[in-house]
Amino acid sequence: MPKDGQATTSKTLFRMQVGVQINVKAPPERIWALLTNAQQFPTWNSTITSIDGKIAPGETIRLKSTSSERIFKLKVAKFEPNAHMLWQDGAAPMFKGERRFTLTPKGSGSTEFAMEESFSGLMLPMIAGSLLDFRPIFERYAADLKAAAERA
Repeated sequence: MPKDGQATTSKTLFRMQVGVQINVKAPPERIWALLTNAQQFPTWNSTITSIDGKIAPGETIRLKSTSSERIFKLKVAKFEPNAHMLWQDGAAPMFKGERRFTLTPKGSGSTEFAMEESFSGLMLPMIAGSLLDFRPIFERYAADLKAAAERA
């Protein structure tokens, strides 16, 4: 079992997953407010340069990260306030990326934040070697979120 805030990776031929979990001493509502305020994202998250658009059900956002020159066009596919959100990019069966955010209340005002990115599809074996090691990015993302939520 990884320690709090330590990212993990798992791979098979047609699927790769990266995930991180961290305990945050803040209620889900405070964390959710950070995760859904596109304009403020770069002020607390050192892995994101910008997010254009509205983080809301069915919307498409344009995300620019510090790790790539590419602008990612992500659909907000699931949106359960204070609990769960899913961003998607790509198209199955060729290549699809999904980022899941889950908030689980732990009592005493604490929340477990979990983020998982899954890449899948027939093209994955061809491009897997060119994908970044997302573990340091996920660890920084989780640490930034924890710091911002606990500071608020």
